Amino acid sequence: MIYRKLNRGLFAAAVLAAASLSLPALAQTLKTGIDATFAPHAMAKLGGGLQGFNIDLGEELSKKLGKKIEIEGTEFSALIPGLNAKKYDFVIAPVTVTPERSKNMLFSDGYLNTDYGFVQKKSAPDIKTVEDLKGKTITVNKGSAYENWARDNAEKLGFKYDVFGTNADAVQAVLAGRADANMSGNTSSAWSAKQNPDLKATLVISTGLVWAMAFRLDDKALRNEMSMAIKCMKQDGSLAKIVEKWLGEKPKPGSAAATITPGFGVPGMEGYDPTPATLACK
Repeated sequence: MIYRKLNRGLFAAAVLAAASLSLPALAQTLKTGIDATFAPHAMAKLGGGLQGFNIDLGEELSKKLGKKIEIEGTEFSALIPGLNAKKYDFVIAPVTVTPERSKNMLFSDGYLNTDYGFVQKKSAPDIKTVEDLKGKTITVNKGSAYENWARDNAEKLGFKYDVFGTNADAVQAVLAGRADANMSGNTSSAWSAKQNPDLKATLVISTGLVWAMAFRLDDKALRNEMSMAIKCMKQDGSLAKIVEKWLGEKPKPGSAAATITPGFGVPGMEGYDPTPATLACK
């Protein structure tokens, strides 16, 4: 009887020891999410899985960090709540860095400039200025910077807007004639027009803003680690290769994809750490 109890005790100890040994390995997996309909940044591929600019970005970051990154496809509006609920360690989806958002989360170094772009049916008169939006209906992705812009400017510019859970649905509404234009990121707008002969990319509104990855306010260590990996990708050209693959052009000098900024984060925004960062690339 004592022998059995001893064995059980040893077995329990062994289980606890095995569990403790596995903890470091588990800690090497980072979980994140992305809007899986926001092409060319993320989209479904034949045979299953995801492909796109930010999927390749995640794979390269995984190599630089030496950690596995699991990317889950979901609606954009679910990403920040998922981050705050600790479902995700960070958000790899393109998140526009704004002063308002910087009060509630940390951001990595910027990796792409982001402007606002419009897509219309090819048969429609071009929207050339924001004044041309008067009397029109535009579609936007729920929870995005584009929804915020539409809400802030609808009354002033005299347009209506409809909100959709995915950008693919927002674009489909334009194709179906239920809206005059879709507003999204300039890269997404250009991609939509390139993939569909019935669409064209028209007005682009320059923002001076960048896309970056989002982190919880209390996770400066991971933000800094990820920012260092981005700096290394800019230095060794691996980010430029992803830009060329999905956007069809080399990063322009001075752009977010080509510029290694000092410190960690986005200069001029809350949460930016100006402490000079010495490159430590693997």
